[in-house]
Amino acid sequence: MTRYLVTGGSGYFGALVAHRLHAAGHDVRVLDLNDADDRPASVEFVQGDVRDRAVVRDAVDGVDVVLNNVAQVPLAKDEELLRTVNVNGTVNLLRASADAGVAKVIHTSSSAVFGVPKANPVLPTTIPSPMEAYGHAKLAAEWACLAAAQDGLDVSIVRPRTILGHGRLGIFGILFDWIADGRDPIVLGDGSNRYQFVHSDDLADVCVLAAQSEGPDVFNVGTDRFGTMRETLEALCRHAGTDAVVRSLPIGPASLGMRLTAGLGIAPFAPYHWMMYSKSMWFDLDHLQERLDWAPTWSTDDMFAQSYDWFLEHRAQTDDASASHHRRNAKQGVLGLVKRVSGVLPKAR
Repeated sequence: MTRYLVTGGSGYFGALVAHRLHAAGHDVRVLDLNDADDRPASVEFVQGDVRDRAVVRDAVDGVDVVLNNVAQVPLAKDEELLRTVNVNGTVNLLRASADAGVAKVIHTSSSAVFGVPKANPVLPTTIPSPMEAYGHAKLAAEWACLAAAQDGLDVSIVRPRTILGHGRLGIFGILFDWIADGRDPIVLGDGSNRYQFVHSDDLADVCVLAAQSEGPDVFNVGTDRFGTMRETLEALCRHAGTDAVVRSLPIGPASLGMRLTAGLGIAPFAPYHWMMYSKSMWFDLDHLQERLDWAPTWSTDDMFAQSYDWFLEHRAQTDDASASHHRRNAKQGVLGLVKRVSGVLPKAR
């Protein structure tokens, strides 16, 4: 039996990984600021901040494998937290893991380290080029992982594309809320940009397999069945069966509006949203088959349908302010007014 530490184990993806490992019979410990209501009783909980070195030292004590999922996300809109949690916290964890003799560390990074890629597909050898604070922080954390690997710690980096799955909310909670009420989702431009997602179950599979793979490595993870942003949202509207249809807005004015309303604190957008929503991005996955003998289970259409159905079933519980950002709906702000106004507009067929 392997003893695992899951940092950020009360968040959306961290909790899923902790449950997966627990169900497989492993000894699991969670480090997080807050406990989760659905944590199994036999999963140990350590309350604390990853930036606290003493807490981190205690959390890694006796651990075989660390799965590092703690992160400050862009929706927090706090650049100091982005830096201190994502970078300093990762450095603390790597140092403590090396000192404690941890056998393997899996660090969950982000596709945001690539900004808007110059070419697709993005390869494991593609040089990162982040364009905003979150991406820069995640890349700095990757540099810390590479430095730790050079010093002898077995640490691998997993970069997911945008995550979906049962219980995934955040900005997606707004999308699902609109479509459920027959309001029209928006694409920027004609929506012809190809955009890749990943299901949280597939991502968990890769993290667990990577944890069992000896030697430092880098894995980029996404689905192999995806289309354009317009195709994705049109498929979701058909699945929902409401009166929602996809509308287009011009890229320049819409991106500027997202940026201005976010700056005023009246909309839940972060820079990555207005930079990437109209752009194409996808990972090449051949290395996952070659190194981990893994292929995705979920298509984009299937993961959106499942995520939307979960939202409908749990809609009354999706605004829990105590939950992590990805386990609760993002606050709509001015988008709530736009939603009400859009309800009286003629449908674009």
